[in-house]
Amino acid sequence: MAGPQAGAGALRKTVPATTSSTSPTQSLTALQYAAEEGHPVAQFKLGRMYAAGDGVARDDMRAFDYFSRIANAHAEDSPSAPQAQIVANAFVALGRYYLSGIPNTKVKADPDRAREMFSYAASYFGNADAQYDLARMYLKTADASRDDFRYGARWLGLAAQKGQHQAQALLGQMLFNGDRLPRQPARGLMWLTLARDSAGPDEVWIKESYNRAFAKASDDDRASALQMLESWVQGKRE
Repeated sequence: MAGPQAGAGALRKTVPATTSSTSPTQSLTALQYAAEEGHPVAQFKLGRMYAAGDGVARDDMRAFDYFSRIANAHAEDSPSAPQAQIVANAFVALGRYYLSGIPNTKVKADPDRAREMFSYAASYFGNADAQYDLARMYLKTADASRDDFRYGARWLGLAAQKGQHQAQALLGQMLFNGDRLPRQPARGLMWLTLARDSAGPDEVWIKESYNRAFAKASDDDRASALQMLESWVQGKRE
């Protein structure tokens, strides 16, 4: 992985400001200019735009290229640098592309490469989304080795503690049901409650998992889960 190639001056540049009178075309041009100058924020914004087809025609290869530029130029930036989370998110985006590949392109499905991307963002940058994706890779196979499961559970717990709601939901499911972990219904319900409160409108699986667990939980489990939830919230405030 290439180290930083942009100088300190380039990192201090800002994306050209836009105003309410700026047209979408002008905004896109400004982003493209900043991206070509090596600004990671602009590169990431363009990568997201092309990945989602947001204001531009969807083009996963162009998105992949922008995310790759960030990863290649900033892999060794300090985890405390202002752009660190953008760099980590670029690694996550690349990992997800490598998981499935991009049809009719040179980017083929490569789980090993995906794991490298997630592992780097999870360990070096401490990125919670990467930790969750890495955990899923370790946990997804029913015949996973004991080491794989241990690694997966560890990354899942780290992501959940950082507030990654999908990790909270999966960990909650596993704890509530005793799925390869010692059954702790109250703690599982606590994690599922946190996940439900942060879930997006399309994340129906999280809300359904919470509803099933709540319906099955005893009154004591519900009361204990509420106490754990209050302690969690208080701990985050302190």
